[in-house]
Order: sequence, then structure tokens, then C-alpha cells
Amino acid sequence: MGEIRHAKFSIGQVVRHRLYPFRGLIFDIDPEFANTEEWWLSIPEDVRPRKDQPYYHLYAENSETTYIAYVSEQNLLHDETSEPLRHPDIADRFVNDGNGIYRPRRGSSN
Repeated sequence: MGEIRHAKFSIGQVVRHRLYPFRGLIFDIDPEFANTEEWWLSIPEDVRPRKDQPYYHLYAENSETTYIAYVSEQNLLHDETSEPLRHPDIADRFVNDGNGIYRPRRGSSN
């Protein structure tokens, strides 16, 4: 049996990508890669992440747009800006306490 890995980040946490200019709110976590092989192979080999680590579903945004992202743990960093996110789906599932912390709404499920 493989090593049990614990996620470094948690649902409701704001993170940023270590290579690309976007940040986002974690709304779900896979303990290891759980997307398609086609998706994984579409990532350039020189930056393709390992599969044996947590992967995070994000309400993501950059300076131009909002979207859903699927990102490996090795490519995420804590976001230290405390700036609110503008992704339109966040308000349906999370409450921002005003200090850059998002908490799941009561009755919201993943």
C-alpha cells in the first residue's frame, strides 16, 4: 500500500499558482490525481506534475477572466494578498469574512 498523503491546503483557502499568474479558492480536494490521462498529457512534459499528490479544484481567476482550475499541490502557494476574489460561483458556496478567509455556507455541499 502507498504512503498516505495529507493535503497541505484546505477547502476555503485562497492560493496562487507558483508558475502562472492566477489565484483561486479551493472548493474540493482529490487525495491524488483524478482527472483524465488526456488532460494530464496535455501539460508540457517539462512542467507536468506528479500524479501521487493531492490535486485541488479551484474557483480561479487571473487579470482577465474567471474559471475552474485543477492544480497539483506542488504548484500551489499560500496567497498572502488578502484581496477578495471575484469568481461568480464563490458566493453560492462560501462566505468571505472580510479578512481573506472563506467559509463554506451552511447547507453547502461539495
